[in-house]
Amino acid sequence: MTEREIRYITTVIASCVVIGIFFIIRMVAGENYLTLDTVKAGFVLDGDESSPYSANFLNAINVVRNEYDDKLEVVIKTNVRAGNLEETINELLEKDNCDLIISNSSVFGETLKNCAAKYPDVQFCAATCDNANTDPVYSNYHTFMGEIYQGRYVAGIVAGLKLNEMISEGEITEDEALVGYVGAFPCAEVISGYTAFILGVRSECSSAKMLVRYTESWGDYALERDLARKFIEEGCVIISQHSDTIGPAIACEKARVPHNVYHIGYNQDMINVAPTSSLTGCKIDWSSYISSAINSLLNGKSIEKEVEGDVHGNDSGAGFADGWVKMLDINKAITPAGTDTIVENAIKAIEEGRINVFEGDYTGVKFDDPGDKISLSSGYKENYKSSAPTFSYILDDVVTVEQ
Repeated sequence: MTEREIRYITTVIASCVVIGIFFIIRMVAGENYLTLDTVKAGFVLDGDESSPYSANFLNAINVVRNEYDDKLEVVIKTNVRAGNLEETINELLEKDNCDLIISNSSVFGETLKNCAAKYPDVQFCAATCDNANTDPVYSNYHTFMGEIYQGRYVAGIVAGLKLNEMISEGEITEDEALVGYVGAFPCAEVISGYTAFILGVRSECSSAKMLVRYTESWGDYALERDLARKFIEEGCVIISQHSDTIGPAIACEKARVPHNVYHIGYNQDMINVAPTSSLTGCKIDWSSYISSAINSLLNGKSIEKEVEGDVHGNDSGAGFADGWVKMLDINKAITPAGTDTIVENAIKAIEEGRINVFEGDYTGVKFDDPGDKISLSSGYKENYKSSAPTFSYILDDVVTVEQ
């Protein structure tokens, strides 16, 4: 064997060793990004098509399923509860052999993360959670959420325009511009949303005030409807919600009071169930992230490298600019003339950074710590380092009341 041949063989062996070490390091670090010809994705949902939140998620799944056609196989588990979550995930992994698991509830986050530790060759993605970047960090565990406060603010603008119209037509006085908000829990996700909403309302109708009640549940049709009815009895003329049923919309549609009552929805267009009261709403379009997750497995890349949006470690989010947040249809039959143009301009201003939603002459107190106070005079940047909302201060003039 010549010296040249020996050198060549030595170089080849050294290169193979280096490549082998590289892949071993990636596997140990949990970064073995395999390129798959087809992807089998398992979805774990806390509701079904009867819940606007889960229905919106199911719509996104269908969009992605049509996008990838025969490259994607989908297995969907609906109405999953925390108590049987691990059993459900094990079935998706052991029986269905899923390459990817995506859940839609923050309640599922810890269990999903624990499963990620046990199955390093499977990707796990938890919507609305905030624990992907907390120790221990696993490269196959991810969190994501749309920056929905932007949509809440714009929906608030529509509500404010309607209040102004009601005032100008003598239906209510400025002091009667009262808004009711049905929230699920006193947590950052809900508080951030209703704060953005009332700030949007007040950008058009400065005299507006807001009452808030919590259901202590994400989906309780009867209770959500009944709390909306209480607001109506107390004089609220617009009801909005961060809860998962159409109960508040039905309460507005069936209200029997001297003045009209209007509704701002979430996740699902509610004009069909409340045609004379539903003004508009907003939603997160989950299809963008789900598509990124599928594409990452087909391309052998990390999910975060495929995401179009804001990436913070293993956490991803985005708003209007990247198509993660969208407005629902505007009910032109009952909204003031020109509402659609004002909405378009507001969305553009948010995309271009000309509107910082959480800014103004407001002060507030953290919902679980009275000693923690905030002033919005210099602004607060929501979703700055996290896709999950972090604003959890109740403004001093927002009134929370018992059920």
